[in-house]
Amino acid sequence: MIPFTDEELMQPVSNVIDKVRPSLALDGGDIAFITVKGGNVYVQLKGACVGCGSSGNTLKYGVERQLRMDIHPELCVVNVPIGMENDIEKL
Repeated sequence: MIPFTDEELMQPVSNVIDKVRPSLALDGGDIAFITVKGGNVYVQLKGACVGCGSSGNTLKYGVERQLRMDIHPELCVVNVPIGMENDIEKL
């Protein structure tokens, strides 16, 4: 169990997202942090990352790995498709 509330995780997660953003930008991509709910970090890939075949690996081995190393090993990343930003509970 993650010993932090969703509210407590917001700023640290945002900081990690900002940390990985330059790596995505090198390939023409970007990432938007949406929210944290129940230990899940909801993000949205943008730019060249949208539709890229490597985007799943980017989330798992780039973003999620960094979040787990820097914050807590049980955090999970969920990519929110464009247009679903207000319906993340359906994901």
